[in-house]
This record gives sequence, C-alpha cells and structure tokens, in this order.
Amino acid sequence: MSDDLSGFDYIIQPGWNNSPDDHWQSHWQRRLGARRVQNHEWQQPQLADWLAALDDAVAAARQPVIVIAHSLGCATVAHYAARHGHRLAGALLVAPADVERASAPAALQPFAPLPALALPFPARVVASDSDPFSLPLRSARMAALWQSPLSWLQGAGHINVASGHQQWDEGFAELAALLREVRAARLQRA
Repeated sequence: MSDDLSGFDYIIQPGWNNSPDDHWQSHWQRRLGARRVQNHEWQQPQLADWLAALDDAVAAARQPVIVIAHSLGCATVAHYAARHGHRLAGALLVAPADVERASAPAALQPFAPLPALALPFPARVVASDSDPFSLPLRSARMAALWQSPLSWLQGAGHINVASGHQQWDEGFAELAALLREVRAARLQRA
C-alpha cells in the first residue's frame, strides 16, 4: 500500500447481515482507521434506516469522505447519492448486489428499484464474473448507470469471506485509482 491514502475519512458500508471480522471490509477498517456504518437492523434492512446511519457516519467525518461499500451497501450508496451526493468525495463499490433481480430475497426489496442516475462523485465498481448475487450483465448495467469505471475479477464469487476474500490487499489498487480520480476532480473544481 504505497499510495497516499491521507486526506480523507473512510467509511465502511457493509451489506446485508454486516461484514464479519475476517471479511476484507473489517481488515480494511482497521488498516485505514475507517468508521463503520452502524445500521440498527442488519437482517431486515430498511432503506430509510440505512440511509440515516450512513448520513450519521458522514456527519461525523472531519475530512472529505470516501465510502467503501460491499453488496447491499452499494445500493445504499446509490440511494444516498440521489439525496446527498454532494456530501461524498468518492466511493468504491464492490460486488454490488442486484436488488432488482427476480430471485432477490424479500429483505432486499426496500432497496429496489435503484435510482437511475449517474453518481455525482467519482466512483469505481469492482465486480466478479461469478457473483451469485449479480449476473455480469447486471453488474455492468449498474456501473454504466452510475457512470463509473468497472473492474472485473475472474471467478471471485461475491468477493467476500465465502469466496476466499479475507484481507483482499489487491483491492487497494482499486482504492488508489479512485483516490487519484477524486483528487483530479477536486483540482478541476478548484
């Protein structure tokens, strides 16, 4: 991790059922000194509650905010961006769950449909060609909808503990690329 990660507050936005201690998000939280969104209900998520919890985490930040989201957390960020996108500097969206798929669990229905808009901040999507919760075509559609670059991982499942992604140090290259984009966008606005 040789890239400069300073100058930002990092927020970890887990997905449905939270990310366990051995999940890459938990490792990254410790490594980055990040704040984790504290949702009140992880098993039966309600969009309004998740948006409020993300907003609380953003409000506690002292520097520009980078959200690192996984799965349902990516849908949360998309909904947040439709309401408060100006509050985020950027987002890394990993293995976005397709909440609109026919086989989506009923617990995810409050997050559908996704807002149909480009994200108003730099973002990068990392998806797997073998994600059981989002077919490649749907992952590509979300990245296109969000107007965000898409990086593919081959055979990486849902990019979680079950698919062998504990520390996921390789993902820091995606975070570093995002930070370069965020810094470039901030320079353009200055």
